[in-house]
Amino acid sequence: MDQDLQGYRQKIDGIDEELVRLFRERMEVCADIAQWKAKNGQPVYDARRERSLLSRVADLAGEEMDEYVRVLYTTIMDLSKAYQKRRTHPGELYGQLRTALENTPQLFPQRAMVACQGVEGAYSQLAAEKFFRLPNIMYCNTFESVFAAIEAGLCRYGVLPVENSTAGSVNKVYDLMVAHKFYIVRSLRLKVDHNLLAKPGVRLEDVREVYSHQQAISQCQGFLSRHPEIHVNVCENTAAAAKLVAESDRTDIAALSSRACAEQYGLSCLAASVQDTGNNYTRFICISKNMEVYPGADRTSIMIVVPHKPGTLYSVLSRFYALGINLTKLESRPIPDRDFEFMFYFDIDASVYAPQLSQVLADLEAQYPEFRYLGSYSEIM
Repeated sequence: MDQDLQGYRQKIDGIDEELVRLFRERMEVCADIAQWKAKNGQPVYDARRERSLLSRVADLAGEEMDEYVRVLYTTIMDLSKAYQKRRTHPGELYGQLRTALENTPQLFPQRAMVACQGVEGAYSQLAAEKFFRLPNIMYCNTFESVFAAIEAGLCRYGVLPVENSTAGSVNKVYDLMVAHKFYIVRSLRLKVDHNLLAKPGVRLEDVREVYSHQQAISQCQGFLSRHPEIHVNVCENTAAAAKLVAESDRTDIAALSSRACAEQYGLSCLAASVQDTGNNYTRFICISKNMEVYPGADRTSIMIVVPHKPGTLYSVLSRFYALGINLTKLESRPIPDRDFEFMFYFDIDASVYAPQLSQVLADLEAQYPEFRYLGSYSEIM
């Protein structure tokens, strides 16, 4: 029996050798076709030709194998198109990335003008103070205003939250990623503790209303459910909630906010660390209008809009698998004003110097017209 299995395996090895030889030959012919199309002004993609080819190979495969062959040849054709585009229209990203690596200083700046959403004491401010030793902070009312400040040249960097370990992604920021062109230059995970803050002398049993950001409220549902007598109000951020309580004449309101805000606005802590889990982190990104890639960058973020048809996401994911590249995040978001179309956000775990990263970025840039490179960076704790 073992001898029979060994014989089968040898037969498979021989077939694989022939498949690889034929695949290389096919790709060489694809390169010749690409040159001809470029010379004669023809596009790489030919929908009619692809439909005809898929139908033909499915017929050749027979009823039992037709679906398997369709999947195989869809992948082969995706690889062929990417290869053709790389041969005839080399992407700009590789050159831009190399230039950024050469021109970016060796050390991340310690001082900078930084835009943050919120007011003094916001978690974005705490994140900015971890990114930079001496940040000059410009406070903005909205996430949109942070992007606008960078685009207008009012500041060099912006700091934004993108996800929380308990409440999930900050969807508004992902939507703004689609609308604005910028680059992530660094990220960090900030430990978040929510505390119930009120004016000095106020007791917990006196509180009838609490103010905070929606994310903080969702992270403290256990505590709030134990106090059904407290009405919950949403405001723009946790620091603004603390400021509102401090400036109000009322003594029956409180805020879910940070310890830093208690000190900043002279409030007392009625209940500490009231979030549902002690392992509560928010991930912040530092963004810039210019591409900056600092030494040690080992994470890359991209966005891709894929056609709304079966197998398109699989086609993207198969590139990472084939090159042994790990994904640390995959997020989908509907595109505003475009029915049934989605943007996919990827965090790629790979050194910026790895040849596999350059290859997958080049392939995806060539294959997908709506491909967006968001930056290569390192993450600090």
